[in-house]
Amino acid sequence: MDLSVVIVSYNVSNLLKACLNSVILATENIDSEILVVDNNSSDDSCTMVSLNFPEVQLIRNNINKGYAAANNQAIRISGGRYILLLNPDTIVRKETFKMCISFMDSHIDGGALGVKMTDGDGIYLPESKRSFPSAGSAFFKSFGFSYLFPDSGLFNRYYLSSVGQEDTSAAEVIAGAFMFIRKEALDTTGLLDEDFFMYGEDIDMSYRIMQAGYRNYYFPEVTITHFKGCSTPRDNYDDILNFYEAMRIYIRKRKAEGLFRYSHTFLTAGVFFRESLALLNRFLTLKFRK
Repeated sequence: MDLSVVIVSYNVSNLLKACLNSVILATENIDSEILVVDNNSSDDSCTMVSLNFPEVQLIRNNINKGYAAANNQAIRISGGRYILLLNPDTIVRKETFKMCISFMDSHIDGGALGVKMTDGDGIYLPESKRSFPSAGSAFFKSFGFSYLFPDSGLFNRYYLSSVGQEDTSAAEVIAGAFMFIRKEALDTTGLLDEDFFMYGEDIDMSYRIMQAGYRNYYFPEVTITHFKGCSTPRDNYDDILNFYEAMRIYIRKRKAEGLFRYSHTFLTAGVFFRESLALLNRFLTLKFRK
């Protein structure tokens, strides 16, 4: 089998339906399977999938296991030589999977592939290509330099400004919204780290794939739509806390490997600073909305 498409869903029935319609079209004439893991949704997601997409393998969880654990459930039973981790708030195009398979078949050093993502208005999403977090990139991003100087290789290294939006290139971090992974690479690295409940697991997996000797690629010849924030909105306290806890987990893991030996304290303080601002902003938004 060529491809296993894995979608983890939680209370996004309408978005999931649109996503699956696009995936069904894109998998025509491809030896593939589609697996949806529902993390105990309270809406009609499971019923919708069962009624409209009988060809989809539906895994129903009775608790919300988190993004990493739910993906791992499907990966363990998948049969594809490539595995795509796909967010339910995405729309793929008809040739998306054929082009990704062809690219990875011709780049045998490729462990994972990311594509060009645009939002619902067709605006390019900079997280389509990213570098690994570092003390410098974290500082420049936290204090707005990356936004003030978006084309600077120094101030905006986090979003790999040295690589053009239309330039196929090696990358570092592959976004979890569309993470096209060679199964052999997963066999080497192991599955997603389930210490990450939500957020951060894509950075960690990207790092481990490269540590295993593979390259990650940014492939903008393929464009998908990502309705960013619709499946995992980062606008309530739990999501804010989950996001910044994921950053702390990543920093601790890399510090244990010697990566952040001297910058660990600075990075941890930066995460705390950003988290405090996000929580304050959320509090003020709720207070003045009343």
